[in-house]
Parts: sequence; C-alpha cells; structure tokens
Amino acid sequence: MPTIHAWGNREGGAPLSRHAVTLTDPGPDEVLLEVLYCGLCHSDLGHIDEQRSAAAEPVVAGHEVVGRVVAAGSEVDPQRLGQLCGLGFIAGSCRHCRHCLSGRQTLCADLESTILGRPGGFASHVKAHQDWAIPLPDGLDPAAAGPLLCAGVTVFEPLFSAGISPTAHVAVIGVGGLGHLALQLARAWGCQVTGITTSSSKTAEILSLGAHRVQLLGELNQQQGAYDLIINTSNHALDWDAVVASLAPGGSLHQLGLCATPIPLRVFPFVKGNLSFRASLTSTPANTARLLEFCARHGIQPLVEVLPMDQINTAIARLRRGDVRYRFVLQGPA
Repeated sequence: MPTIHAWGNREGGAPLSRHAVTLTDPGPDEVLLEVLYCGLCHSDLGHIDEQRSAAAEPVVAGHEVVGRVVAAGSEVDPQRLGQLCGLGFIAGSCRHCRHCLSGRQTLCADLESTILGRPGGFASHVKAHQDWAIPLPDGLDPAAAGPLLCAGVTVFEPLFSAGISPTAHVAVIGVGGLGHLALQLARAWGCQVTGITTSSSKTAEILSLGAHRVQLLGELNQQQGAYDLIINTSNHALDWDAVVASLAPGGSLHQLGLCATPIPLRVFPFVKGNLSFRASLTSTPANTARLLEFCARHGIQPLVEVLPMDQINTAIARLRRGDVRYRFVLQGPA
C-alpha cells in the first residue's frame, strides 16, 4: 500500500493542507499515475466545499490529471509503464453492462469518479482503471493538456456524438473555461462559429479564439433560425424563448451549464421545427482519445495559468472570484 502526499481538507470550505494518504495497490486492471499536472475546475470547488464529518478522511479533489504510469496491475500491458496519460472525471466503469459493451461507458450505473470516494489529482499520485487513463499524443503540451480531459471533452461531445457537419453554423453561449475551448474546436471542425456574450468588450478575444462573428446575448432575439447547434456553457437563467427561436429547423440546443433553476422550454417550437434538446457531462474513453488526437493535429489547447501545487489555495481563491483566463493548472510534485 503506497503512501502518497495530497492536498485536501476535512472541513467543507476550509483551506487545503498537505496530508499523507494511503492508497491500496493497483487492482488487476488499474494503473497508478505520478501526477505531473492537474487542472482546477469549478466542479472541484463543490467537492472541496461539501459539508462532512470532521473525522472523515481528507477530501482530495482534482480531476484534470496529466501523469506518468509508475505502477500497474497484473492485467495491464507492462509496456504502459512510463506512459504519459491524461485522466478526467471518470476513473472506472464496470466494463460488462450493455452501456460499457456498446461503447457508452458514461451511462454505466457503476461509474467510479476520480475524486468521489478516493483521493483525486491534487496529489503526488492517483489511481484509475487503465481504460480511463488515456495516452497523450505527441504534440500536446503536458502543462496545458489537463483541462482537455474535462472541459475539452465536455464541449467536444456535442460536435462529435451529434454528428455535426462542417457546414453547420454553431453558436457558443458563454466564453469561459468551457466556451473558449468550444470556439476553437468548432472552428477546427470546419463550422461557421458565433460566440455569444453579454459584453461587447470581449469581441476581440472571442474572435481570436476562433469565432467568425460575435453576437450579444441581449440581441439574440434578432437571430431567428440562425444556428444549427447552440452549445450553452452558461448556468444562468436566459431568455429561453429567444435561444430556441435562434435555432434553425432541425437544430439542437446542447446544455452543458448546470443551471440552478428549471429551464422553461415550450414544446411547440421543438415540434414545429424538429428541434432537439441535449445535455451531457463528459465523454467516453474512445471519444476522449479522439479529442486529444484532434487537438494535437489542429494545435488546440486551453489558455492556462500554471502554478506550483503548493499554491493551490491561491488558485482556489482566485477561481472563486473569477480571476483566471481561462483555467488554472497546478504543477507537481504535491
């Protein structure tokens, strides 16, 4: 049983401190990654802030991991030792249910999270099933690749799984940690890309990220029937009638932001226009590998600020107040 170092807290919302944590040895199909870099995501904040017993083991977040395989179980190809890999929010699935067998592992009822019930990536080492430790292709910067395993694959899913054509007109609502990657991916996919924002002051930045044009959110009601796909990364209440009306016939609204309030959608526009509403959180190992290859081929990477792991509390405080463009990455060792 290896002892690792990890940054975690016992009390919800408390600053993180360095702990010694004991891991079980890798199971037959598991690998142990030495963490080189780990991105900081808003989802980590919810885990860090969760209320729990003071006697519980420290909560260790971090699910945008880039690391090197340093140990492996008996069923893992020994050639994977030393391999540079990425690990996202999911660390394992059952591998035998109908969803896993059909390549839809994210629907597995027995998904294992990288951070729930186990220490995550804000640590010296992290453990995962070999299927979910995705080899990094040449051409990706390991220091910037971590957010691709979460934010990147989240915004890639609407393009890939829905079979979006390169002739489609794609709009992205919200240009932040998710949206700045969605713009780059949709542009490289070949689409006509519009960045939808609340502030005209972001126009130059949105265009530099790959958008062909910029649309103010408050003027969306002037864009009826314009978009084949809208990727909404925002978790705020919107003028949903205007959003739906801006979809072209056969178009799709893909929701990624976790809205705190219900989304009131009228049925008739969907029936009349043959529209669809989709949502997703992450993607499968196969699609994650495809994303990484696509990003390496097209030179796509998140805009990151890299800090040493021991400055994780500084990164958390700045993320809470929105002081980052667009993702933090913590560099090991922990």
